[in-house]
Amino acid sequence: MKNKGTLVKSRRPMAHQSSRSSWDSPYLEPLKAIAKSFSPYWLACIPLTGIIVLVWHTAAVAQDSAAPSPAEIQGTLNAIWILVAAILVIFMNAGFGMLETGFCRQKNAVNILSKNLIVFALATIAFWAIGFSFMFSKGNAFIGMSGFFLSSEDPATYGLDPFPAGLPISVFFLFQAAFAGTAATIVSGAVAERIKFLDFLIFSILIVGFSYSITGHWVWSSDGWLGAMGFSDFAGSTVVHSVGGWAALMGAAFLGPRSGKYENGEPRAIPGHNMSIATLGCLILWIGWFGFNPGSELAASEAVPYIAVTTNLAAAAGGITATLTAWLKDGKPDLSMIINGILAGLVAITAPCNNVSYLSAVIIGAIGGIIVVFSVSFFDNIKIDDPVGAISVHLVNGIWGTLAVGLFAKDSGLFTAGSAGQLGTQILGILAIGGFTVLFSGIVWFVLKLTLGIRVTPEEELEGLDIAEHGMEAYAGFVKESSVIPSSSMGNFSSSTDMASSSEF
Repeated sequence: MKNKGTLVKSRRPMAHQSSRSSWDSPYLEPLKAIAKSFSPYWLACIPLTGIIVLVWHTAAVAQDSAAPSPAEIQGTLNAIWILVAAILVIFMNAGFGMLETGFCRQKNAVNILSKNLIVFALATIAFWAIGFSFMFSKGNAFIGMSGFFLSSEDPATYGLDPFPAGLPISVFFLFQAAFAGTAATIVSGAVAERIKFLDFLIFSILIVGFSYSITGHWVWSSDGWLGAMGFSDFAGSTVVHSVGGWAALMGAAFLGPRSGKYENGEPRAIPGHNMSIATLGCLILWIGWFGFNPGSELAASEAVPYIAVTTNLAAAAGGITATLTAWLKDGKPDLSMIINGILAGLVAITAPCNNVSYLSAVIIGAIGGIIVVFSVSFFDNIKIDDPVGAISVHLVNGIWGTLAVGLFAKDSGLFTAGSAGQLGTQILGILAIGGFTVLFSGIVWFVLKLTLGIRVTPEEELEGLDIAEHGMEAYAGFVKESSVIPSSSMGNFSSSTDMASSSEF
């Protein structure tokens, strides 16, 4: 053991001497002189700098070898813009939900919010399964017949060019699914406060999966018969808004008016419970429309800001003329008409937004704002009860906007190019799509009415659909308007309770 210990001790100095003799080598004298000039921190940076330079050089070489072409850059920009536009259109569902809820009574708020939320989920699945293929895939002039469940990876299946010349299938689907959800949501407002929840869900699936997608194929697919004839609907005044409006009209007609809407045959106003959120809903829709119309360019091009300006001008003009018209007609500037005037201008400009001058956009929106005021009164007088004015905004102004293409289009309008041919084609498209939608939705509403019954009971309508259909309240714990009684009646507390339980609010 002693010898081993001695051996170990004798080896350590030898190793130390070897290391020291290597450092003292004359060949390292220049390096030792340089090292003495720098602190240890600077010396530590030398290998780090070498690593950085090496990585940087490698990345630069890789970048040079895989530099994207201008076409790829443009294709990527197109895809990103359409993704952003799709998100804006999807966010419009929040606007529809808030607008409709504010325009209706508080006892139905949960029901309306539930419909507006679930309808986009249903529309997405229905459009993914069959609607997208019916609308855009190859088939015939009437309907697409391939690529169901988004199963094809070939862009040509859905009428797209390969990337980067065309959009990726995924982003194109998402954008179009957002539009499909909008068409179904329009129906919700017109049938509010008296329709059964289940019936509305069934109708939403069928309108998106079949009716909307089939008529959309006629216009927006590469082989649709209306598109081949020259029918023009850039972003959907007819394809989206009028289709939703026709379906809403049929639903309101089959349902009948709300209890208490008419007294002695005369329409009675049933005020909405929260104009604050209705106004916020309008503003959300206004913002969302900058995805709806400019996004329909389907590319990040110089046309996008132009379309955004025509869209904004029409909305502003519609709000102004609706305000003035209601003021002159009824004696006061009605906030609900200001809201619907803005939306009327937006719907009206949706078809011609890419092909009209700024002045024409203002005229189109201004006329839309005037039309919506008189249209609301018209439907009230013929006993079509539309709590939010959806039929007047989307159907009537969808028709007007589609006609406006034939009047104001830069290259083919009657007033701008002196040609009536485009106007005739627009009228044909309105009648064809309107007729099909009325027939389809009428059959669906009729069958639902015979089988499930589409309307809640009078007792449920009086109690409110929040409790009757969902078993909850939107404002649980808050004092209801109907609970507030004059101070002179405070002595009889039970009477206020009776008022709250029996009130229509």
